[in-house]
Amino acid sequence: MSTNNRRSFLKKSALLGLASAAMPQYGFSTNTKTNTEMNTNTKRPKVLFFDVNETLLDLTAMKESVGKVLGNRSDLLPLWFTTMLQYSLVSTVGRQYNDFGIIGAAALQMVAANHNIKLSEEEGKEAILGPLRSIPAHPEVKQALADLKKAGYTLVSFTNSSNIGVETQFKNAGLLDYFDQRLSIEDLGKYKPHTDAYDWAARKMGVQPNECLLIAAHGWDIAGASWANWRGAFVSRPGAQQYPLAPTPEIAEPNLTLIAEQLIALK
Repeated sequence: MSTNNRRSFLKKSALLGLASAAMPQYGFSTNTKTNTEMNTNTKRPKVLFFDVNETLLDLTAMKESVGKVLGNRSDLLPLWFTTMLQYSLVSTVGRQYNDFGIIGAAALQMVAANHNIKLSEEEGKEAILGPLRSIPAHPEVKQALADLKKAGYTLVSFTNSSNIGVETQFKNAGLLDYFDQRLSIEDLGKYKPHTDAYDWAARKMGVQPNECLLIAAHGWDIAGASWANWRGAFVSRPGAQQYPLAPTPEIAEPNLTLIAEQLIALK
């Protein structure tokens, strides 16, 4: 290659690089296609999987209890929850498993220590596990579940909480009879949003990943499901946000009633 040709080639390459940098939307063409495909899906999923805490159950009482042991610092609640989620994933990556409530109590101790709040292990556990066992369902949940069941859907709860924990919660909240199956990642030992958790749940129900739809009020859970080739419905409870770098779920509504209406309309 002559000197002039080499200079011309380098100049064109640089211009192409600048054009790519100036038009970053082209780097998201695959995601855009995925989002469109998800949003135009009109076929019924075979199984509806439901996250439990916050999606179905109202955590207000537990948040008040946790805030109280943190010196009435309600502003620390988001930090506590993200710390709990972080260390559940640390455990999964490290091939370890502890009950989600136990991780929550440990995370509570960490947040307390960082803000000079004295908190024992037992105090942390009781602040979380005590109210968590008896929290109520959100007001619209029972009717929405009944409508979906009447419409012929298979309903499965799918949670990071323990088997005994979710059974106790459902008994106290009056939700036991609405579900065909209850799945806890306790039986797998890997927390959502690890892809293996969603693959495992699909196998347990004898369906393909693209025949599953997750209903959840957590952006990280919907993201994990979508990356595992599941469909998704996001419940935008107050303070809940979708993850911008994940595919957009086909349904996003502020409550379960509106989500149920759209699912029932599918053929």
